[in-house]
Amino acid sequence: MSASRNIGAVAAAATLLAAAPLSAIFESWTWLIESVIAVAVVAGVAALTRLARAPLWGQVLGMLAGLVLALTWLFPSGAELFAVLPTPSTFAHFSELVAGSAQDMRSYGVEVPDTDPLLFITVLGVAGVAVLVDVLAVGLRRPALAGLPMLAIYSVPVAVYVDSVPPVPFVVGAAGYLWLLVTDNVDRVRRFGRRFTGDGRDIDVWEASPLASAGRRLAVIGVAVAVVLPLAVPGMTGGMLDSLSRGSGNGTGNGTGSGGTSGRIDLFASLAGQLNQSQVFDMVKVTTTEANPFYLRYAVADELRPVGFLARSPSGRPANRDLPDPADRAGRGVQRTTYRATVEVTKSLSMALMPVYAEPVRTEDLSSNWLYDPNQQIVFSNRENSRGRKYSFDYVRSTYTPAVLRAAPPLPAEHPVRRQMTATPDRVPEVDELVKGLIQGKRTDYDRVLAIYQHFSADNGFKYRLSTESGSSGQDIVNFLTNKVGYCQQYAASMAWLVRAAGIPARVAFGFTNGSNRDGDTFTLTNLNLHAWTEVFFDGVGWVPFDATPAYGVPGSTRSAWAPDIDAPEPSTPGTGVTDTPTGPEASAEPTGPDNADREIDEGFSSGGSTPEDQPPVWPWWAAGLLALLALLAVPALRRLALRRRRGGRPSATVAATVLDDGTEPGGRAVVVTADADRARADAHAAWAELLDTLVDFRVPVDLTETPRATADRLVRDTLDDAAAVESARLLGRAEERARYARDPLTGEPLSPALRTVRGALATRADRRTRLLAAVLPPSVLMRWRTGLADTSSRMVALTGRARYQLLRWNPRRLLADRAAR
Repeated sequence: MSASRNIGAVAAAATLLAAAPLSAIFESWTWLIESVIAVAVVAGVAALTRLARAPLWGQVLGMLAGLVLALTWLFPSGAELFAVLPTPSTFAHFSELVAGSAQDMRSYGVEVPDTDPLLFITVLGVAGVAVLVDVLAVGLRRPALAGLPMLAIYSVPVAVYVDSVPPVPFVVGAAGYLWLLVTDNVDRVRRFGRRFTGDGRDIDVWEASPLASAGRRLAVIGVAVAVVLPLAVPGMTGGMLDSLSRGSGNGTGNGTGSGGTSGRIDLFASLAGQLNQSQVFDMVKVTTTEANPFYLRYAVADELRPVGFLARSPSGRPANRDLPDPADRAGRGVQRTTYRATVEVTKSLSMALMPVYAEPVRTEDLSSNWLYDPNQQIVFSNRENSRGRKYSFDYVRSTYTPAVLRAAPPLPAEHPVRRQMTATPDRVPEVDELVKGLIQGKRTDYDRVLAIYQHFSADNGFKYRLSTESGSSGQDIVNFLTNKVGYCQQYAASMAWLVRAAGIPARVAFGFTNGSNRDGDTFTLTNLNLHAWTEVFFDGVGWVPFDATPAYGVPGSTRSAWAPDIDAPEPSTPGTGVTDTPTGPEASAEPTGPDNADREIDEGFSSGGSTPEDQPPVWPWWAAGLLALLALLAVPALRRLALRRRRGGRPSATVAATVLDDGTEPGGRAVVVTADADRARADAHAAWAELLDTLVDFRVPVDLTETPRATADRLVRDTLDDAAAVESARLLGRAEERARYARDPLTGEPLSPALRTVRGALATRADRRTRLLAAVLPPSVLMRWRTGLADTSSRMVALTGRARYQLLRWNPRRLLADRAAR
């Protein structure tokens, strides 16, 4: 029972260590304190039930009861008995916390604050995993399976963290799992009695088992490789999990970042989470030559689904190249002026989108990993994020009058922008009826849009309030139009939906207002300056911004002549009373997009442009990778070829010439030709080694205990049937036999031709697969590498053992034990 209690305590501690990655998504450590309390209660109840010898099902029921008591004490509803005994209202309160956690997950970006719903779901999850780990590790004695629920905890921050989760929490969690495995292994080994080394020597009490030491070393190496390898491989900053987290990110972040790519992300949830933050922090600093710039943009939601407006997957060309010039598509009456801006993103903003003014025509200090989508007018990346970057760009600002917009003709029904940007998932009767009444009698698209824009006024009962439900679905729009209370999300999405219902292309843009912190030409934008507004497409003009959100609720709000402040004391009235010229420096507008923005809806995230010239081709990288793979696969074949050439590259005539004085006459000399015995033996050994490798390559059994003659006879008897090959095999066996056992080796025989003859006969006899493997992946080379690796590993283990033994001789505990023995 003592061992079980010990393993139970280690299981609880390991669960808490496995929860270390959760520190990356919380602002404070409240979750850890409450998780420690809940896990301690679960572990204590488990120990008591095992002490009472309760069956496994009784232990599980006891742990669940303890978990309920801990949750009741940590998250009380106020109607508990004795502060820890739950009542029906307690469970109703728990249900409300679970429902509230779903809402908080949509509203907040990491790092999340300590809200009761998020803390409740976290403590419940960690303590629930503690119950599973205890059952697996103690009840079923399967500690290895306990890694699965521990991994479930780690998957939570991986799924929501935009960057790869820091490696330190992973190492802490892995250490807890290894601690659990080692504890269970020690308990199992102790049941067998005394420990020994395997060479007959007992192990002292203070000395670790060699097997346990080897296991610990392997565990440490495995954890180190798991942490270091993703950091060492190019491009593995997040791998597949990072791609998934970017695809479902929030779009913006704070502190450690909560952003993602501009693919299928919930921009509204990000906006709500940032605006509801109690802490204010700087996100962007922008310096521009424009006196009164419009909003700084970073994303658009232009696809309407049943759940609301979503960001379509962008595609484009590298932003550091020449960008489309909107002046080339300027319609009549549209004036465009070029300005320059420098943006510095703080570390509080991390996303795969780059804030820019639309439309940029040239960028600086951006790599080719950043792409520009001319349709959405955004700069995005599939590989990098915006945190801490500083860059400059030139952009074009468009100015136009209400008369110019009123003169824009309606888009044809088959126009691609109208097909895409007026699509709605289903018809909402309330919206259709409202739109029909608003646009009745309006003859131009601008007058229809202006009528919808003016509907969101204080005179019609609309009020700005930040603490409202997030969402842009059809039901959310109906709720807002009924309650008439919301913030920029509801205003922008509702106006875009109504404009689409009127048959006019519209989308929702996201970015920053100018804020209230301005120093000359520099604007410092915070998380409270995040904003959403509506953009409407006019033929021959492009995308025109309309901000229906009340100006009093948005610091740094900008209005224009075509979209005036309808809640101002003296609002501009549309119609004949509207001036045809801008009324001030704030009459500048968003740069317009291309008139022919034809792009199909993409369900996934595009890593490049829609045409090959949009960004650098990918095929050179694939070709380089394929060549590298082929080179790697060719290493064994090249090694085999080098060995064959080295063994058979010498001439077969192993002779040496000696000049002697024959003594017959003065100056008379004689040349004596003698055999070079050492050279002949070396040639015979090399030829025999090559023959054995050839046999291994062609899957002919090799017995190293046989004599060369026996091997040659067996080869002739079982394998070879060609006369020339038989004679060559016997020659090679005879040469090796003479080289080993005779005083004089065999000399002058053609060993290299004999090898080629035997090899050809074996290749003719072998099947196609064997010949292919012998040429590409020679088994003889692979076997030699495996043997060499095993020998090296054995030598390293032996060397480590000797060094450790020498160090143990000077261990203080052993020295004290020896002194006490004397």
